[in-house]
Amino acid sequence: MSTEAELSSNIRVALTETISELLSPDVRIRNTAESQIKALEVTDDYGLHLTELTLDPQGPMSLRQMSSVLLKKYVDNHWSSLSETFEQPETPSHVKGDIRNLLPIGLKESISKVRSSIAYTISSIARWDWPDEWPELFNILMAALKDPSEFTVMGAVRVLKEFSRDLTELQIPQAAPVILPEIFRIFSDADKYGIRTRTRAIEIFTTFVSMISSISEEYNNILTPIQPMFTGGLVSALNVPPDSHASDAGLKTEIIKALSMLLSNVPKSMDQWLNHILPPVWNILTASASKYVNDAISNQSGCSLSDDDIVDSDGEVLGFENLVDAIFQFIQALVEDCEFQASIKPVLSDLMYYVVMFMQIPDEQAEKWMGNPESYIDDEENEGFTFSLRDSAICLLISFSEEFSDEFCDSLALAVEKHLAEAEERKKAGFPHWWKIHEALMYGIGFFDVLIEAQIKANKSKFQIEPFMESIVLPDMKNPVSPFLLGRCYWISGKFAQRLPPEALQFFLESTMRSQQEDQMPIMRIMALKGIYGYCQQLRRADSSMKEKYLHPILPGTIEALISICTTYNNSSEVVGLMLEIMGLVLSCDAGATAAYENKITPILMAIFLQYTNDPMTTALTQVVFKVLSQTQGCKDSLQIQLVPTLVSALNTEESDQKSGLQCAALELLQTVVRGSGQPISDLIMSSAFPVAIQCTLHSNDNAVLQSGGECLRAFVSVSPEQIVAFTDNSDNHKSGLWYLVQVAGHLLNPVESEFTATFVGRLITTLISKMGDKLGSDLDLLLKAVLSKLQGSESLNVIQSLLMVYAQLIISQIGPVINFLLSTPGPKGNTALHFVLTEWLKYQHSFYGFYENKVTTIA
Repeated sequence: MSTEAELSSNIRVALTETISELLSPDVRIRNTAESQIKALEVTDDYGLHLTELTLDPQGPMSLRQMSSVLLKKYVDNHWSSLSETFEQPETPSHVKGDIRNLLPIGLKESISKVRSSIAYTISSIARWDWPDEWPELFNILMAALKDPSEFTVMGAVRVLKEFSRDLTELQIPQAAPVILPEIFRIFSDADKYGIRTRTRAIEIFTTFVSMISSISEEYNNILTPIQPMFTGGLVSALNVPPDSHASDAGLKTEIIKALSMLLSNVPKSMDQWLNHILPPVWNILTASASKYVNDAISNQSGCSLSDDDIVDSDGEVLGFENLVDAIFQFIQALVEDCEFQASIKPVLSDLMYYVVMFMQIPDEQAEKWMGNPESYIDDEENEGFTFSLRDSAICLLISFSEEFSDEFCDSLALAVEKHLAEAEERKKAGFPHWWKIHEALMYGIGFFDVLIEAQIKANKSKFQIEPFMESIVLPDMKNPVSPFLLGRCYWISGKFAQRLPPEALQFFLESTMRSQQEDQMPIMRIMALKGIYGYCQQLRRADSSMKEKYLHPILPGTIEALISICTTYNNSSEVVGLMLEIMGLVLSCDAGATAAYENKITPILMAIFLQYTNDPMTTALTQVVFKVLSQTQGCKDSLQIQLVPTLVSALNTEESDQKSGLQCAALELLQTVVRGSGQPISDLIMSSAFPVAIQCTLHSNDNAVLQSGGECLRAFVSVSPEQIVAFTDNSDNHKSGLWYLVQVAGHLLNPVESEFTATFVGRLITTLISKMGDKLGSDLDLLLKAVLSKLQGSESLNVIQSLLMVYAQLIISQIGPVINFLLSTPGPKGNTALHFVLTEWLKYQHSFYGFYENKVTTIA
């Protein structure tokens, strides 16, 4: 044995032992093995040895499975230097060839997990090597599809599922006519091939059709021979009974996805199939609605929806919810195509009836919300990352409202009427979950309150809101059987507050105020405050007598509740964010109540501001509340006394990656307070915050700080330019505020710094010129030359737009002086600066964004 061969053999032995140790229950042994794997991974034959161990039919199953996992990782990290996950060293060419020769053997592997890993690895290699380095792969896969072994077909289908997604426009016309007939044969043979293999065959078909239709209509002729057969097969499979061995929810989900894609991408060829597709889809929808109510809502079956979930070998859940969502997407595809809308409009009310059923709260979800208010807020505000049929149903109703706006309200009213009659029967029969459909109906009606109100006012709808509020909402509020129903009553009452009769309105207020108290459940308090939010939105626009009688009395208790919840849940960004959103509205309703609580609100806001400086959403909501306080008579002075020292301290903090977020937030908040407080700017801000903001901006190299600093100082100029001119520092030279602002502008325009420091500098310079142009003197020429210099090195559209806006504004207001300046100043390429500016202007103006910016640059 040669030395090289002996070394390779030793490495394989060491690798085998190390992989076995990776499977050890002893943590120390596993940790040592992981370190050894990293050392072996850089050897030339590491990938080849893993391939051989994976394919060894005599090897232990656990060893083969772990080897296949390591091989997948190795190919992802070392096969191609173009990969985003690439790590040195790259697999040697001769080793790549050996691995490519061996891997297809594994497609016939009987062990599913090993076969799946091999198929994934082949797909990963094909992404880089086919067709140039691995031209024979296509023929290998086609032969595998025709192999009598079901395992080989399963492996080939897995590869093609990934492989088909990487085909180019040039490859598709050659590959599709060869692959699709074989894929159709596999999908159609339910007796020979398993459900998962047939499901993947549908996915391959869907991928091909989607890619072909996206390239060009002339490529659609590729589909002509196969699409009618495949569509017919899909419809037939959709009609297979749910208890058949040849079908399950996962297969039907992919069938419906495929049909949705066909409707969207090749609608002309699908028109003849619509009457065959709609009945089975309707049957699945209605059966699914019954199942959802029985399993998830009332638990009559004793089962949960997840009991029927299928998890394939890729770990993907193929369950009931996926099937319903696919049906919703199918209906949406019909709704969005004018040609197919006629099939939806006659049954719109019936569709809404079933869609609303999926908006009911499952028991599992209710339990989760009761113990986790953050989860409730995330799901309710549609900001969470979890999928729910409730959200999917609302999205479908939104599509209905957009495409069938004239019919929507009356159709919804019919669905509501039918559900209410059924709910009343269930309530009388002692059915404990009758309230869930009430909650879902209120959710649906309240969600579309703006459209419903508009339709009623325009006499386009007969929807009777008042009877619904009086006969359904008010009784449910008086006799609550669930906190979620009571909370929804508050919410919808707030939405339609002006349609409540006086006695109902009074009861709503009293009940809501009770539910805000500290002795109530946290989720109940949150839902009550959400109701008050809608209530304030409605009644803040009412006449003064209405506000005096109904709105102003509830504000003190509401503010107390908001402060209490913000204090209790100060570590929850979800809860704090919602409370800040409500607080911003509540505080704007009555200056007297706001001023009375300012001394309690400001410390809470300051604590939230300091805690969440790196959370842009919470920071923005905090600024909104501070703006309301700064604009409220009787709050400004007290607010600034408490807030300004904190802002000065934050701006004086030594800059670091950790502190730059605090400085940005402080500059943005200072800007908010300056603009909100108006003229004159207080002596406290001018004497302490203004000079610190200048120094913070002048001495920072952080792009975000520079951008925020420039905008903050622009606020000072915009609000009170006279005070900026009059300001002088305490230095021996008594520098003016205007001098410092010119220095800041020059710093932002420094051509050595990143171009993004100038993202908003155009606004600062334009404001300086418009407010103080006659006092700039020779500094104006220096600023305009600095703008030219920065423009030469800028490539980003937003920066170029910001800089060109300076000249656009000047051309409108001072065309003579600015033209003379540009003519007398040399440009970067020997021409005048005017030639350079106009060239850049014409090059980029068509891409400018913003109504005001487009208007100014067009007029100029």
